[in-house]
Amino acid sequence: MNSNTPSYRFRSLLRASLIVATGLSLASASLAQTSVTVMDRVVTTATRTPTPVAQLGTAVSTISAADLQRRQVNTLSGALDTIPGVPNFASGAQGATTSVFMRGANSNQTLFLVDGVRLNDSNSDYFNFLGGACVSSCDSLEVSHGPQSTLYGGEAMGGVIAIAAPPGAGEPSGRLFLEAGSFGTVQGTLDAQGRRDATSYSFSISGGTTDNEREHNAFQSMTVVGRLDQQVSATVNLGATVRGFYGDYESPGDRFTNDPDNLEEETNWLATAFAEFNPSEDLSGRVTLGGQLREFVSTNPGPFGTQITTIENERVILDSQFTYAGWEMHRVTAGLTAEANSTSNDGFGDIDEDQQLFAIFAQDEITLAEDLWLTVGLRHDDYDSFGEATTGRGSFAWQVMPDQVKLRASYGTSFRSPSFLDLYGESSFYQGNPDLEPEEGEGWDVGIDTYFASGRGEASLTYFDNSYDNLIIFDFGVFPGTTANVEQARTYGVEASTSWVVGTGTEVRASYTYLEAKNESNDSRLLRRPRHSGSLDLWHDFGEFDIGFGLGFVADRLDVNAETFATIDAEDYAVARIYGSWQVNANLRLRARVENAFDTDYEQVHGFPQPGIGAFGGIEWSF
Repeated sequence: MNSNTPSYRFRSLLRASLIVATGLSLASASLAQTSVTVMDRVVTTATRTPTPVAQLGTAVSTISAADLQRRQVNTLSGALDTIPGVPNFASGAQGATTSVFMRGANSNQTLFLVDGVRLNDSNSDYFNFLGGACVSSCDSLEVSHGPQSTLYGGEAMGGVIAIAAPPGAGEPSGRLFLEAGSFGTVQGTLDAQGRRDATSYSFSISGGTTDNEREHNAFQSMTVVGRLDQQVSATVNLGATVRGFYGDYESPGDRFTNDPDNLEEETNWLATAFAEFNPSEDLSGRVTLGGQLREFVSTNPGPFGTQITTIENERVILDSQFTYAGWEMHRVTAGLTAEANSTSNDGFGDIDEDQQLFAIFAQDEITLAEDLWLTVGLRHDDYDSFGEATTGRGSFAWQVMPDQVKLRASYGTSFRSPSFLDLYGESSFYQGNPDLEPEEGEGWDVGIDTYFASGRGEASLTYFDNSYDNLIIFDFGVFPGTTANVEQARTYGVEASTSWVVGTGTEVRASYTYLEAKNESNDSRLLRRPRHSGSLDLWHDFGEFDIGFGLGFVADRLDVNAETFATIDAEDYAVARIYGSWQVNANLRLRARVENAFDTDYEQVHGFPQPGIGAFGGIEWSF
């Protein structure tokens, strides 16, 4: 390849940024030991600035690393199961393609933000990552519900799911966890974190193997997470993160097919190098250089030979933001994002394309009164592939009873960019449409949050309403088939959640979502959007022992019959889990869990059975 070409320079810059950030992050492993960091009630995803939840007009959900570890949840899909409005369904067992329908949006209309950079766009998906990646014991999750394109650009139509490894803190500490159980499962985790003088670090490596329950359905995976921070001065912090996922999934297809030879492999690396600075009390900023390398390979042997499809995504991102709080009543944040990505796909559509993006955004967080806040923002995105998109967002929060009751409301617009396949794909019976416009959305919600006395919990209730226009569909009614902006949809409903500390040592968490999701172009319900879904988690700490019970349910949804392709009423299901642990001494804890405790026979996606009852036991050593 010519070293003077833009494509070569792009790939060289991407690989260089990955090597630098990866090296800095992995260097922290030699320093390391880990402890659980308990998330406070300050979040950053909803405004890009650290903001107390009690001041936000955006509906947000958080899950702390400590809570995930207590509940023995180590998968990303499992972590999302307890959040209202975020149903996710897998086309198979652990490791299979998994999709999120956040507030009823399409599966490609939710943005995953990983360590500050986006994991997915219209050309690179999150499906296998969500189905197989682990969350480490230092990961925290923040979910911002509703349109978020004003801060994060395309694909954030349903909302943003943010995963971040916080900096290490306190004395060096660590944890080694090993687990084995049903379906030939063996897996483990090694975590380490801490701070020494001006250097903080965190590191986690986890993974293992399972046969799942079906034949020819084995899954092997590894997830690596690292972060390194160096406090250069009182006003400057430099850092780097790295996150890698590898998954190898034997995919037998639906139960009517039972193909023994299909294989899906994904490798996904994201790395960042960043600088945070606070030169004065009123001014702060952050500059991030990030890179992503992803390869997905699908191998499908058949009677006419083996078909191998390879998808490669490469991305380099420069993101910067600056916040000024020197004006009375205002905190203003502005910034820019520049991104270049390259996608090749030797399967359907025969894609080999590059794309550049440049975006600017501005936001003002206004304190109208002591207990009254208004946030407004505007963003403009410019893609060289399809054109421009401008989005806006506003939110309102009022503590009608300070520290007890908050009313909130938000409204925002959003978009999703056409993919390279939509625009440029070619085959003997398909031709892309270079004149496509982005999908567009707008949504609003109103809600109430109540905070229990003495920090013993909270409860939230939200009504939301979203509409989508210019939805892109494949039109095979013409020859060759093509794409077009033709469909409209609407989703609306209610989200409710609560977390409550009852008495001494008992915690209750519950969530429920009511959803109506309609294709307004043909007056039909959208597929795989349950009208009712929810979860319950009960946990009690007896001192040296603790035990918990979890339940998740889904009811009233449509699906596609995997054998006949007819639209059907999908089955309702409720799945339970039981978990517990024993603190043997200061360093040793024994853990056990039972998944699908009632041995429910169910399918999240028709034709793809989920595993039956499974028992797992593990040993955890803290040091």
